[in-house]
Amino acid sequence: MFVAVFGVISTAFAVLSGFGLMLFIGVPFVTIIKNAPFLVLGVGVDDMFIMISGWQKTKLVNSIRHRLSRTYLKVAVSITITTVTNILAFYTGIMTSFRSIQYFCIYTGTTLFFCYLYTITCFGAVMALDGKREVACLRWLKKPDMADKKCSSLKRCCCLPFDSLPDELEADIHPMNLFFRDYFGPFLTRTKTKFFVVLLYISYLIGSIYGCFQVQEGLDLRNLASDDSYITPYFDVEEEYFPHYGPKVMVIVTETLDYWDKDARQKLEKCLADFEKNGYVDKVLTEFWLREYVQYMKDKKQDINDKNTFMKSISSFLVDFPHFKYDVNISSSHEIISSRAFIQTMHISTSTNKKKMLIQFRDLAKNCEIPLMVYNPAFIYFDQYTAIIENTIRNVIVASAAMFVVSLLLIPHPLCSLWVTFAIGSVIVGVTGFMAFWKVNLDSISMINLVICIGFSFDFSAHISYAFVSSSQPSVNLKTIEALYMLGYPILQSAISTVIGVSVLSAAKAYIFRTFFKIMFLVMVFGAAHGLIFIPVFLTFI
Repeated sequence: MFVAVFGVISTAFAVLSGFGLMLFIGVPFVTIIKNAPFLVLGVGVDDMFIMISGWQKTKLVNSIRHRLSRTYLKVAVSITITTVTNILAFYTGIMTSFRSIQYFCIYTGTTLFFCYLYTITCFGAVMALDGKREVACLRWLKKPDMADKKCSSLKRCCCLPFDSLPDELEADIHPMNLFFRDYFGPFLTRTKTKFFVVLLYISYLIGSIYGCFQVQEGLDLRNLASDDSYITPYFDVEEEYFPHYGPKVMVIVTETLDYWDKDARQKLEKCLADFEKNGYVDKVLTEFWLREYVQYMKDKKQDINDKNTFMKSISSFLVDFPHFKYDVNISSSHEIISSRAFIQTMHISTSTNKKKMLIQFRDLAKNCEIPLMVYNPAFIYFDQYTAIIENTIRNVIVASAAMFVVSLLLIPHPLCSLWVTFAIGSVIVGVTGFMAFWKVNLDSISMINLVICIGFSFDFSAHISYAFVSSSQPSVNLKTIEALYMLGYPILQSAISTVIGVSVLSAAKAYIFRTFFKIMFLVMVFGAAHGLIFIPVFLTFI
């Protein structure tokens, strides 16, 4: 029990070290990074289960040095492979356009490095200390003067795994390992079972691909706030009663312009008219101080084309029309260094229309002879609609390629590396497809979880694949059974413990945390299914 407790504590130390280092060097801490400890706990517990599984397969009568050596021989390479690929997956996320995702990936990748470091050093030392305790208990239990069998049974229960004295020649085997070796493995390698698994996988793939085409893009602004925030009912009311109009967009003249020059005004007016012709603009509601000022000067019968007259009259104009006061920026040298107009958007209730509107507005501003910029505070959210798919696809491809290269270098069988890379793509497709069925949009938050998906889907498949190619059994079926015997139970433990670890987020009042739970749940279920069912069967086809 204390070994397991220290496994969790070592993960906490990793979080402390990773976060401490990042904060010390000045990497900003954003809200979404709060998800990272749950993720690191899942990875740390995964490595802990694999280390303990390898340790339990050693003989209690051997020396601590020999037992630890055998444990590291069996599991250290597998843990190293998955850690390197996980870190690569997260550092790949630094390539994204979204700063919050960059910071999340930097924090998580660095923390995973510390988690690996503490697992192979501190946790290994704790296992060695527990091995000494086991040896002391074994000697105590084997005292010849022990006559009280009840006491002996109680002592065995408290001191040794599974309440049994180990045989001198045989390692003590956990019942779940026996289940995978004697029941699950042979069942999975039957011809009829393989046929059923292939059909099951085809059904899974068809459903996932269908779901991928149903995924909605974009982050609903109300999801950035807590469920009990006043922002949520505000957006509900706005959506119900004011669905026609979107935000007012500023069209900003970013450089000094001779507004009194007729040609300059005509160029600017032409650009503004191009905006008003756009299908996402209600031209009746355009607000532009210069139009009003031209009419004002005409009513005053003053020459608007004269610079001195233009600049002298503008102060009285702003007194009569104070709502334009902040639309004109006049320098101390009495020059207009920038100004702005407002155009009213409409028909942009969907994320697709928001994306099209943003792209079209920026193109219009770029093509104008006058230097313009379009802006609204909501553009920071609209921007993700233009970049989310591109960023997601790029991150997935680059991370998957990195996984393939690492697995090719560390797993001594090219075909298995291909199977592992195939598993990554398969899990990503499954998670993305079932996101649609669970009402999760493709946004910056779910994109982070898809990066996580790459690492975890690699973990489960790489462990099994490495155990398969490392097996000395003569047939592929026996290799699969041995791989499941070695790592089936740790993979199952890892998946279940990670789901339990993140399940507390399912009751959170914030969309960000609930989304994290949903996608992690899908990743664990599909990742474990690939590691324990699909990949073992597919490996037998080699």
